[in-house]
Parts: sequence; structure tokens; C-alpha cells
Amino acid sequence: MAGVASRESYFEAGLDVLSDLGYGGLKLAVVCQRLGVTTGSFYHYFPSWSAYTKDLLDHWVRERSVGVASAYSTTDPRRRIDALIQNALELPHGAESAIRVWSAIDPEVHAVQSTVDRQRFDVLFDAALEILEHKRQAQVFASWAMYLLIGYEQSTMPRDPDDLRWIADQLLDTLDSGRFGSVPDPG
Repeated sequence: MAGVASRESYFEAGLDVLSDLGYGGLKLAVVCQRLGVTTGSFYHYFPSWSAYTKDLLDHWVRERSVGVASAYSTTDPRRRIDALIQNALELPHGAESAIRVWSAIDPEVHAVQSTVDRQRFDVLFDAALEILEHKRQAQVFASWAMYLLIGYEQSTMPRDPDDLRWIADQLLDTLDSGRFGSVPDPG
């Protein structure tokens, strides 16, 4: 084992490990084995495992959650929703699921996950509000989309991207048809 890996490749390997083995599988030896490098190579880039995991999360936010930023690049609210949903369909759902598990036991990861969820919700809510013009309807739309994504990622059933696409299309059809008009106000 004498390969050379870039700093970025450690992050991609970490996300792959999360996808394949879950949070419990994210270990230094496994990441290095995936890259064909020694642990000494790892310490060339990262002073500690905790520094790596913090940087890994930063990488995930920066590289895998960019759909939020790209969704704001258009003024058309329906196109913003399309951009965010397309980004959500392309996420590494296994890694996302593992990060959610991790966030349940690590308060710092929970804070990062909460920020990402809030950003995604806010883009959906803001765009839906422009389309639906009723705060409660926009809130339900954004919640539905988030529950759909999170449920898909956390389900123990096999993930089928075609099913997820179909369900997302139903969500968008409901938005386009104006059927959010019958959303009851809470309590």
C-alpha cells in the first residue's frame, strides 16, 4: 500500500464509506484502504481523525448541498424548486442517511445537519410562497418535500431512484395543479 491520494479524494472516500457501510463503518483504516494509502499519508493532510471528520462534513455541505445555492440563481420560483428537487434526486442518499444517523449521536454533526435541512426547507418554502401566495400552503409543500427526502434516505426498504422520481413528480404535479388550496390551518 503505497499510493498517493489528494485531500479531496479522502473526502470522496469518506462519503463512499458512509454510503456503503454507514456511520459505523467510517474508520481511518477503511478510508485509507479504499484509497490504497497508508495512515501516514492521511496524517500528511489531517492532524487528527476529528479534524478529518469536521472537514469531511464541511466538504459534504460545500460539494453535496450546493443545490441550495444554485436554486437561488434563478428568479423563477418554479425553476428554483425544480433545481432543488433535481439536486435532491442526485444526492448520495446512502451517505446522507449515514450523516443523519451520525447527527443523532454527535451534537456538532446535528447542528450541521439542521442547518442543511433548514436551508433546503427555506428554498422550497420561499419559492412555493411565490407560487401559492399562502404561507400555510407553502409550509406544507416544503415540509412534504423534506419529509419525502428524509424518509427516502432513512427507509430500510431498498432505494429505487425511479420510484423517488415518480413521487417527486407527484409532488410537483400537486404544486402545479393548485391542489394546495385545501390545506387546513393547524389546530
